[in-house]
Amino acid sequence: MYASIGGSRRPSAPRTSRLTVRLAVLASTMALSAAGLAVAATPSSAAACNGYVGLTFDDGPTGSTSALLSVLRANSARATMFNVGQNVQSNQSAARAQVDAGMWVANHSWNHAHMTSMSQSQMQSDLSQTNSTIQSVTGVRPQLFRPPYGETNSTLQSVATSLGLRQVIWDVDSQDWNGASVSQIVANASRLQAGQVILMHDGIQNTRDAIPQIMANLSSRNLCPGMISPSTGRAVAPDGTQPPTTPPPTGTPTTPPPTGGCTATATTPNVWSDRYNTSVTVQGANNWTVVVAVTAPQRIVTTWNGSPSWDSTGYVMTMRSNGSGNTFGFTTMMNGNSSARAQIRSCTAG
Repeated sequence: MYASIGGSRRPSAPRTSRLTVRLAVLASTMALSAAGLAVAATPSSAAACNGYVGLTFDDGPTGSTSALLSVLRANSARATMFNVGQNVQSNQSAARAQVDAGMWVANHSWNHAHMTSMSQSQMQSDLSQTNSTIQSVTGVRPQLFRPPYGETNSTLQSVATSLGLRQVIWDVDSQDWNGASVSQIVANASRLQAGQVILMHDGIQNTRDAIPQIMANLSSRNLCPGMISPSTGRAVAPDGTQPPTTPPPTGTPTTPPPTGGCTATATTPNVWSDRYNTSVTVQGANNWTVVVAVTAPQRIVTTWNGSPSWDSTGYVMTMRSNGSGNTFGFTTMMNGNSSARAQIRSCTAG
C-alpha cells in the first residue's frame, strides 16, 4: 500500500481563497515528490495496465537499498522487498525508506539459513522474530514469506500459514545472483507474463542497471508492476484488484487450448551441488493435473503449491492443482546424477 499520510480525521479548516487552496495542493504534491513517496496512478494511466507482474528483491535491506529505491522510483516501479530480519535490524533507516517509497515489505527469514533442516519450533521462532522486527522497524506486518534458496516443505508451509504468511517462490529467475549481465537479466525478465513473479536481489549493480529496460519491455506489453496477493501468491493490481479483461483486437484469431488439455512449462531456477529446484507454470486451465518424472536415482523431496502423489517406483510424480494458482514447484535431490533434470510427461485439464 502507499505510505499513509495523516491517517486520522482532522477538524474542518477555515475557508480560504481558491488560490490559496491551489497553492496548498501544489505544495503538498511537491513535498510528496521530494520525500520520494509513491503517488497513485491516474485512471488514464492505470487503464493501460492489462496485467500485472510482481517485481521482487531478496536479501535486503543493504547499503545499496537507497540506490535501488532511486532507480525504482525513477522508473515508476513498485516492488516487493523480501527482507532478511537481521538486515532490517542493522539497516533500519533503509527498511523504513522501502515503505516510504511505496514498496511492500515481506519476510525472507532471520538470517537466510536452510530452513528445511530446522525443527518446527526453530522455524516458528525464526519467522516470528523476523515478522516482529520488520513490523517494529517499518510499522508494517508482513503477509508474504519467501523461503531462503526456495527450499520448503510441508512443515515450513504450515508454520508460515500459522503466522499469517503466504509462501511465495517465483516464476522467473533473473539469475542476477549467478553473475548474469545486464542484457541477460533483461532477457530473463522479458519472459514474465501477467500474474507472474520474478526473483531479483538487492545490492547488485547489474540488476539496478537492468531496471529501466525491464520497465520499458513491460510497458510495451501493457504489463505493470503490481502487488503480490496474500491469498493467491500471484501479482495483481496495487490495490489488490484483478486486471481488466481486454478483448483481443478485431481480426486477431484466438486459439483455445485443446479440450481436456493444457500446457506445462518447466524451468530450473536454482541448481546446487546436491539438488535443484524446478518451477512449473501451467497454461490453459485453472484445474489441472501434471505428471512429472525424474531420472533414477534422483528423488523429489519437497513440493509446494500443489497436491502430489507418486507411482510405485517413486520417480513419477502426479501434481494436482490445490487452489494455489497455476505455478508449482519441487526440490529434487540428485543422489549422484547431476546431469538429468525433471521432465514434464503430460498436462491434463480438469
